[in-house]
Amino acid sequence: MKKRLQVIRYAILDFLSASLAWGIFFMYRKRFLEVIPLEGPTNINLDYKFFAGLIIIPLCWLLLYAITGFYKDIYRKSRLKELFQTFLTTLIGVILLFFTLLLDDELTHYKKYYLSFVALFSLQFFITFLFRFILTTATNRKIQKRILGFRTLIIGSNEKAMNLYNEIENQTAGWGHKIVGYVHVNNSESNGLHKYIPGLGNVEDIKTICTEHEIAEAIIAIESSEHHKIQKIIENLEGTNVLIKIIPDMYDILSGSVKMTSIFGTPLIEVNSEIMPAWQKSIKRTMDLLVSLIVLALFSPVFLATALIVLLTSKGPIIFKQERIGLHGKPFTIYKFRSMYMNAETNGPLLSSSNDERITNFGKFMRKIRLDEIPQFYNVLSGDMSLVGPRPERDFFINQIVEQTAHYKHLLKVRPGITSWGQVKYGYAENVDQMTERMKFDILYIENMSLLVDLKILIYTILIVLKGDGK
Repeated sequence: MKKRLQVIRYAILDFLSASLAWGIFFMYRKRFLEVIPLEGPTNINLDYKFFAGLIIIPLCWLLLYAITGFYKDIYRKSRLKELFQTFLTTLIGVILLFFTLLLDDELTHYKKYYLSFVALFSLQFFITFLFRFILTTATNRKIQKRILGFRTLIIGSNEKAMNLYNEIENQTAGWGHKIVGYVHVNNSESNGLHKYIPGLGNVEDIKTICTEHEIAEAIIAIESSEHHKIQKIIENLEGTNVLIKIIPDMYDILSGSVKMTSIFGTPLIEVNSEIMPAWQKSIKRTMDLLVSLIVLALFSPVFLATALIVLLTSKGPIIFKQERIGLHGKPFTIYKFRSMYMNAETNGPLLSSSNDERITNFGKFMRKIRLDEIPQFYNVLSGDMSLVGPRPERDFFINQIVEQTAHYKHLLKVRPGITSWGQVKYGYAENVDQMTERMKFDILYIENMSLLVDLKILIYTILIVLKGDGK
């Protein structure tokens, strides 16, 4: 499906809606709200400010919609959810417009400010939702008629998988599933499923299969005896951007795990891969960029002094470079001020310890106040890292950690950070066991990830730097 084209359709309609709403509001404000008693209606002057507003203000609305995540999952739109989402974003946007552009209007009575707010909100909300409702309805009808659909993979090949296939295919109205095939879980023969759709391989190769066949959704339809494999299947699908759904059993239904998304569709558990709401993700990334730019600009004299001391106190480059593993397992180069002597790892990768002789005297000081981490603000600007996130590790040590616990892969769901909950609570790890122990705090961070948690971690990190308590 052409997602980009659909996003453009919504964006064009949103732009036109905002432009139309602002134009009507402008006329209403000049004609009725700025009327001076005994002098009659104000003359409406359609100057350059009016026409600039018809372009600039709609662009600001598009930015707000993008920040709040409206243009994500563009084909999976619920009209009822869209109603509440449009209402909330309109309320936020109108409040911002009111305090930035409208509050200084010269009105004859304070009640007209309320009328101004209500008028702009009503016009913006109703026109925007009307256009969106028309487009969403048209799209949903195409999905129900099976003109549009998501390329879907069935995980499993026994009775549950067969029943799922029959239920989806026999629905009078389609709900977006275009089944392209299935994969085996236990290398067992399919229960007649191969007569209708092709077998694409084994679940161990599911990431490659999803990439080759452009899979958008995967439905886990395995037997009760195979439920212990669900976690492994989900881990194998991480980093693929595939929406994962699971056929529930009666325990799942009674425990409240199954959320109804459609009256007529098949009841499924949707595995939510979104760790943070879209608007919080946008603010987090914006905060990363702004803080990094400010730090690099304001503290540039400190960085230059640090670089000079590193150069004068030991031989070797000022900046230490090393490959680390980042978001979705993608390698990147991390930058630090060099805190060790040259050729510190001639005998292979080795973690540092509290009494490590490889660390220079100035390096010990830098590590105490985290000064060696400063060049990583460049990694944040480039998008490889964030201010807050699990510390990135080398592939050499990740393989050792995974041998002890496969849960480390959860840390690859997010960008690694300059500081983290594990770093604040535990500090630098001296061996794989300590890295595994520190990982627990980072998993807790991911499960409780929010802007408020990020702020707390940043505050504690600053306190550690000021006290020199780093280890």
